[in-house]
Amino acid sequence: MISVRGLHVVGRRGDGGEVPIVRDVSLEARRGEVLALVGESGSGKTTIALALMGYARAGCRISGGAIAVAGHRVDQMDAGELRSFRGRTISYVAQNAGSAFNPALTLHQQVIEPALAHWVLPRRDAERRAIELFRAMALPHPETIGARYPHQLSGGQLQRLMAAMALITEPEVVVFDEPTTALDVTTQIEVLEAFRTVLVHRGITGIYVTHDLAVVAQVADRAVVLRHGAVCESGDTPEVLARPRTPYTRELVAACHLPVRPKGLDPAVDAASGTAPEPVLTLSDIVVGYGRVDANGLPAHRILDGIDLSVTRGRTLGIIGESGCGKSTLARASAGLQPPAAGTVRFRGETLAGRVARRTPEQRRRVQIVAQNADLVLNPAWTVGAILERVLRFFHNLRGAVARAEALRLLDIVQLPHAVFDRRPPELSGGQKQRVNFARALAARPELVLCDEITAALDPVVAAAILTLMSDLQETLGLSCIFITHDLHALRAVCDRVAVLLGGHVVEQCDAAALMRGAHHPYTRLLVSSVPEMRPGWLDEVVAQRSAAAAPFVPTAVGEGCPFVSRCVTRIAGVCERVRPPVVATADGGRIACHLPPGDLPVLAPGNSTIDA
Repeated sequence: MISVRGLHVVGRRGDGGEVPIVRDVSLEARRGEVLALVGESGSGKTTIALALMGYARAGCRISGGAIAVAGHRVDQMDAGELRSFRGRTISYVAQNAGSAFNPALTLHQQVIEPALAHWVLPRRDAERRAIELFRAMALPHPETIGARYPHQLSGGQLQRLMAAMALITEPEVVVFDEPTTALDVTTQIEVLEAFRTVLVHRGITGIYVTHDLAVVAQVADRAVVLRHGAVCESGDTPEVLARPRTPYTRELVAACHLPVRPKGLDPAVDAASGTAPEPVLTLSDIVVGYGRVDANGLPAHRILDGIDLSVTRGRTLGIIGESGCGKSTLARASAGLQPPAAGTVRFRGETLAGRVARRTPEQRRRVQIVAQNADLVLNPAWTVGAILERVLRFFHNLRGAVARAEALRLLDIVQLPHAVFDRRPPELSGGQKQRVNFARALAARPELVLCDEITAALDPVVAAAILTLMSDLQETLGLSCIFITHDLHALRAVCDRVAVLLGGHVVEQCDAAALMRGAHHPYTRLLVSSVPEMRPGWLDEVVAQRSAAAAPFVPTAVGEGCPFVSRCVTRIAGVCERVRPPVVATADGGRIACHLPPGDLPVLAPGNSTIDA
């Protein structure tokens, strides 16, 4: 179905010269097979996938090689032939569905558009096929979900709708470009299973671009490992993952097994005085929301509801939960970017204003935030040096040679070469941009850093390097951190303590080292059991377990009952859906919000993610 021989793609430099991006790549995929393109950022994965559609980004061109897809010589097509070929014979599912959909049109209009544009079906038949695809993708309310707009759906639902749009023309090949990278672990399972089911039932050939080897193990028949635009290794997926032949593939596999952070001194007790130290940051009864306010001045729709958390000096608090649970809102409320409707934010005992504009420069300096997407927060028109020097000038009044020397020192700290100083963000890789993002926060010399999904879009090798850097800086500079993530491997690698968020509520707090064993909240167990394992067949096992233990939906009134009641298989009928669960302490120092006592909760078996009843 797909045959690529000697593919070369080059990019044009500013001086008119050309630089190779993809070098002599050959690969093939049989009908109905899923081929994974694996590698770190900049390895050429997406460039090769787009070349299968006869497309190269601006400033790039396909300079050599033969590309055959479903009997079509793509490299010999003219513009008109490519327009007919794209969307009809081969279609594309982008990484970020949120930015790929038009916010002004209903989803139904956008999903059926390819079928109408390619004259595949009349409108009425296209609408019927769209509903069939919505049902096949396990989307809620398939008959009516198309009438909604993109902002009204979750990220996982949008990704499945984008897949439906790619499949509506019944193409022979579908390219999936990192479609689950930004999804939480429970949503990722639903999306992967939906993708896999549709591909198998319709006999479609898939190209799956990713850096997540655990996902590759679940969806791909064969894998091609890329590095610096060339094929490093290829073969059947189980063989590549279990017995990698090249040092780079072994490095990729090893980077997926992050070590658990060793337990240090108990942060609850100061070694010198024997007393509990004062927390650096304390959140007390924080409420953030929108909509009409009630008689108490609280919003009707609450993103965070009654949050009580604290962070100790030199320690990292991890925040985990599904998309929409309030993780990023918690970081923004702490930084003053999203003022809470109620509650207080204290830093070293001093109450901070809800709005960052009302905080003093010193208060703003002490609490810094590192955003998830460096592309959205680093000015593309400024050099890295100018970005860092601006912070040094604002907070420390450093200028000229002194500011330059300090900026270069910051680059050393985040392990970037001095040559980066004069470059602009678009000239850097994803990992380099995230390091600059981190260096900018460190330029303020903060005491607390809020890290919001900083490794979500990075490949395993770069993500592991960022996490190692973060741990090293914490030890050398004494930083306190809030680490927001949906990656439980990353969380256990850098965090001391964990808070689990669900529906704007903290349902559990525990030590990070204890996250994979002992008694936990049912929702925490769901998250842990949803972490993909790098072995074929894991997805089948999880889907079978979920189907066997599926609980019927129980409607819950707003502000009442447990937020997990509709999915909990151990709920107490008549209680969990009506009464807010109490917070109880566990023997190992954790806290769980559940009606069941800790002794009655199912436990996680040590050393793996399976659940012992």
